[in-house]
Amino acid sequence: MLFPTSTFAIFFLIVLPLSWLLMPNVHRWRPFIIVASYVFYSWWDWRFVFLLAGCTIWNQVLAVRIHNATTEAQKKALLWLALAGDLGVLAYFKYYDFFVDSSQSAAAIAGLDLPLSLKTIILPVGISFYTFMAISYVVDTYRGDFVPTTLEKFAVYLSFFPHLVAGPIVRGSELIPQLDTPRNPRRVDTSRAFYLIATGLFKKVVIANYLASHIVDQVFGAPNQHSSLEILIGVYAYAVQIYADFSGYTDIAIGIALLLGFTFPRNFDSPYAAVSLQDFWRRWHMTLSRWLRDYVYIPLGGNRKGKVVTYRNLMLTMLLGGLWHGAGWTFIVWGGIHGTGLALERWRHDRPGYVEPRDTLQRRVISRVITFNVVCLAWIFFRADSFASAWDIITGLFTGWGQASPLVTGGVLLAIAVGIGSQYLPARFPYALMDRFGRLPVLGQAAVLAVALMLTNTMGPEGVAPFIYFRF
Repeated sequence: MLFPTSTFAIFFLIVLPLSWLLMPNVHRWRPFIIVASYVFYSWWDWRFVFLLAGCTIWNQVLAVRIHNATTEAQKKALLWLALAGDLGVLAYFKYYDFFVDSSQSAAAIAGLDLPLSLKTIILPVGISFYTFMAISYVVDTYRGDFVPTTLEKFAVYLSFFPHLVAGPIVRGSELIPQLDTPRNPRRVDTSRAFYLIATGLFKKVVIANYLASHIVDQVFGAPNQHSSLEILIGVYAYAVQIYADFSGYTDIAIGIALLLGFTFPRNFDSPYAAVSLQDFWRRWHMTLSRWLRDYVYIPLGGNRKGKVVTYRNLMLTMLLGGLWHGAGWTFIVWGGIHGTGLALERWRHDRPGYVEPRDTLQRRVISRVITFNVVCLAWIFFRADSFASAWDIITGLFTGWGQASPLVTGGVLLAIAVGIGSQYLPARFPYALMDRFGRLPVLGQAAVLAVALMLTNTMGPEGVAPFIYFRF
């Protein structure tokens, strides 16, 4: 079930009042929201509801066992059992065909024939997100940072429909305490919720879909048929498309959760205004960045075991981050570009006698331009269907200048400018808008929302394409 559809609108118009009606009695509200979330998830394919339920029971049982274990050896064994189950399921659904294909290719080079066959397994929507949430719950229990809750509350935490299919990746410590007591409808920040939903819809339905249909899909689908200018603008357009698509989704998700009385962590903070790759990963998909830091980078040793090991850990973390995004070598290269860049930035600061240059406007502009273009180079591999396609994009940036570029229109350039320029607005700007919106009378707020939704519907294309991150 997609957010910007009439189906979801009907679903939410039913769930929202019933949720607040049942909220005073949390023992009635929790089963209701679990059922509602499972209905939401089953709309795509009802069979995977059993996978979600199995993941819930598996991780809850083992988290409780870990918490009650009396020795460190028992806790560690139970932790590895939980991780094996979670990662095993994820590996089967997401990586089986990738591993089989890669193994067969490697065996063929060595003159061997492996008796393995591809299965074309359907990837359950959201499996990467709720698996990572389950892992964080179990690991936090093992570390003693979190006491496991009841099965009912854990089921709500894992299946809560606003975050279920594409995040943000919410920690148990961030959501589960909110389930203990009824939410207060008088404390719901409706101004922020409606602002997030309206701007999220605009980013997804208008900007992301417009760029996808007017330049990105054509350029990446047949790069040899386009000029260097079209390819360059197409790469920049994809950078804006994936930002508008994913941040738009999470804005809607956070806004919907707010209307239900719950607060999610922020997931984007103007990533294309970053002055370094390290800064970029503090701003892009922030909940994933923190997850990779806390559950991959730090357990590998972080920066505690010397410079070389630190560079290695940065690279391994980003390679795993790339593999998490997709079962393909192009995603691993995407992660490798970021890992290499992060390691080089760290090496630069680790040099003897290094002094941080003075922060000036010129230095910030240069740093932002370099960072944005490195990120865009990596996006080529993220978006391309194969290495051959990625190479065609890269070579096409240099071999087709002077050719006609009909795809580079004023509308495309405007959408890119809005997508990037909006990230340079003062941090207080959205809060000022929300404050003004909140001061309007109810009829005024309704009128503003109606106009915003009408403009979004008018400016957007027919139909709504699935969110990019649904396939991760």
